[in-house]
Amino acid sequence: MNAVVLAELNIRHTRLRMPTRRVAIDPSYLPTSIGSAGPDLITAVSTEFIRRIDKTKYKEIENLITSISDESLEIPSIHLQHRLQSDTHGLDRSRHRVIDDGAGIMVEIDVHALPETQVLGILIAISQIPTPDRDPYLKALRKAMKRRGAQTRGLRIRLLEQGVAGERPGRASPAEAVAGSGAGDRFGLSDHDQERWVGVDAELRWAMEVLGMSPDSKIDRKEIQRRYRRLLRTAHPDHGGDLEGAADRIARLGDARSLLLSNI
Repeated sequence: MNAVVLAELNIRHTRLRMPTRRVAIDPSYLPTSIGSAGPDLITAVSTEFIRRIDKTKYKEIENLITSISDESLEIPSIHLQHRLQSDTHGLDRSRHRVIDDGAGIMVEIDVHALPETQVLGILIAISQIPTPDRDPYLKALRKAMKRRGAQTRGLRIRLLEQGVAGERPGRASPAEAVAGSGAGDRFGLSDHDQERWVGVDAELRWAMEVLGMSPDSKIDRKEIQRRYRRLLRTAHPDHGGDLEGAADRIARLGDARSLLLSNI
């Protein structure tokens, strides 16, 4: 029997080793009918991640919960030292689901990312639910804040330490990094091209592709800086780059450069 998805939350966020911190939301399935699985998903996911966050940040989270009772989170904005945004180009993905796998109800929680990104993603998602339907989700999040890590007794939970197989987004290409086109991701690569990347760390591959490097490219400080400066000129509005999304594209280039330099 194929699993039936009862609720799903897709959060986009910066990769773990990136110096900048950004969060966005992909289309999700959070039903609002009475008795639906959406609030249960939010309770379980929030409970898992809130316990991983420093308690000094709880007050800010509680204030955000209060603020979204009748309004949406402002985007872009900064919370918990993360930038909330709508652009998802180049961001990693975490997917959380409630499923019926034939043996019963199970919650899948993707735990490969920073906990702050997941809680912020939950807040964004709830704030985008129509106000009249938001209350069960707010109650679920408040319940999780009180639990401090204690999941519902008897709940079947699967923690996905490496993310969801087949659901991680493709690596950004130079075209995506500079133009934000979304073109050239891994789904456009031939099998031969994919094989060339076998054995290359996923984060390192992402950074190399952002700077237009191949698996065989020489990684040294001079080459990294040369590619970064060239692509930065292309991305900057002062040199003809699109104004919309320029800040995020430039930040992506900076993230890639920093990651590669840290691996020399």
